[in-house]
Amino acid sequence: MKRFSDREGRTWEVVPGRGSWGMHVALFVPSGHEGPIRQAELAVSAISEAMDEIDRADDARLQQLLDGSRYRDE
Repeated sequence: MKRFSDREGRTWEVVPGRGSWGMHVALFVPSGHEGPIRQAELAVSAISEAMDEIDRADDARLQQLLDGSRYRDE
């Protein structure tokens, strides 16, 4: 898990997850504010790679993923 504050000052916990058809995603879970869970697809083939990508990501990369994310239930 990684904590991230977006450009609006909201804090998110970012964790790897699984999407449909074996896809791996970064899940953005609200922390300290209300809102839906969001997910962004990652171009990886294993959950361990997803964990590594999230761990290595700087704030700019996490913001980019959040900008391209969608609601988890979509």
